[in-house]
Amino acid sequence: MTGAPPTGRWRRRRPLRTRLALAATGAVALVAVGVCAAAFVVIRYELLHQLELNLTQSANRSVRETRDDRSPQVLAADCRYLAAPACAQIVPARPAADPAGGSRYPLPVNDATRQVAAGERGAYYSEVTVHGYPARMLTTPLRDGRALQVALRSDTVEDGVRRAALLLAGVGGAGVLLAAGLGFWVSRTGLAPVARLTGTAEHIARTRDTGHRIELPPPHGTGRGRRAREDELTRLADSFNTMLDALEQSVAAQRRLVADASHELRTPLTALRTNTELLARADRLTPAQRDRAAAALGRQLREVTALVNDLVELARDEEPQPLVEQVELAALVRHAVAAARDHWPDTDFRLDIAPGAERAAVPGVPARLSRLLSNLLDNAAKFSDAGVEVALYAAGGGTEITVRDHGPGLAPEDLPYVFDRFYRAEAARALPGSGLGLAMAQQIAKAHGARLTAECPEGGGALFRLRFPSG
Repeated sequence: MTGAPPTGRWRRRRPLRTRLALAATGAVALVAVGVCAAAFVVIRYELLHQLELNLTQSANRSVRETRDDRSPQVLAADCRYLAAPACAQIVPARPAADPAGGSRYPLPVNDATRQVAAGERGAYYSEVTVHGYPARMLTTPLRDGRALQVALRSDTVEDGVRRAALLLAGVGGAGVLLAAGLGFWVSRTGLAPVARLTGTAEHIARTRDTGHRIELPPPHGTGRGRRAREDELTRLADSFNTMLDALEQSVAAQRRLVADASHELRTPLTALRTNTELLARADRLTPAQRDRAAAALGRQLREVTALVNDLVELARDEEPQPLVEQVELAALVRHAVAAARDHWPDTDFRLDIAPGAERAAVPGVPARLSRLLSNLLDNAAKFSDAGVEVALYAAGGGTEITVRDHGPGLAPEDLPYVFDRFYRAEAARALPGSGLGLAMAQQIAKAHGARLTAECPEGGGALFRLRFPSG
């Protein structure tokens, strides 16, 4: 319980670059140490195996030379020098049959040696000391109750194993140091995009400058091939830049909305203040002047209220999901046209619903879709003295609603901006309205997955096309 918190604090205090470097260093160092340890085991085994092969060859040679001699004897006793042949001796199974009694043999004789001679034990290797030098001895059985012992000096093998251990230890240590250097280099190089991303985020948080971007390497190829060649950090930086683009656009749109709203509200608020101050001196006005001032004040309050409501709708920029339901477009269009006829009694609204679109339905919020259509119809009625044509029909796997007027139409230079907030074309600046109706209609269309476009049809006027995709 007492050791867990320090470990957690240690992990929190170490930066990602250090942890990655330590992890890479540990992994490479573990491999280097493992390889060196395996090499040491192989070298030691091969050296000992070669020594044991020499002992076996010496034993076979001694067996051939003493095949007819059955007495205990010492075949070679002087093996103190490296160039000397192997020490060799024949030992009987029973001490009573051994004149020397084991005391004059150059190689040690013990109970295990007698057991091999008696056939009670198999051949074995052992470590012994001969003339003060380490040696390796092979004890193997012969016929007629005898055992053959052969020994060779093993200090050269031990020296070789020791030198190999020192050399491999040095190589392993150098490998660990190299792994540490490479680990820190890899962490520094691999996390460079993350460092740039962190620096960009800190710069934006400090300066509020959403126009700053992360520098990316030049792209190679296009499409899926390019995405496959990009690494994860490059794609992360690209996604971060895309997010910054969206954030910059959102901030710019917010600032533009506030600036436009303040500009649009300045005039009606000034008029409201003037009429309010005028009514405050009502005792100096005639009844007709008071009535005109009160009427103007009420009209301006309604305009400001409508403008504020439109701004609230635009600022929300989303649809309430719990209110979404299947909306029948034919009934919706009939209701919107009927409401427009009441609001614009002097305008002729002609409705055409194709037979294939009678049962068309889309998921949406009925009140919001009604607001979309009413904005389009109000906009058309403002400019058209010859009537407004409204059509609902099915086309190309979806359903379309078109609203066509026969007014002055849209100038080509106005088409890219008709759905912008507070945009007023030259021909519309003298007409009532705030310039938010089409912007709100576009927002509602996008929220419902529909596409709203403006066109300049043949014969003049303007055509607004609302297309709902197939469900």
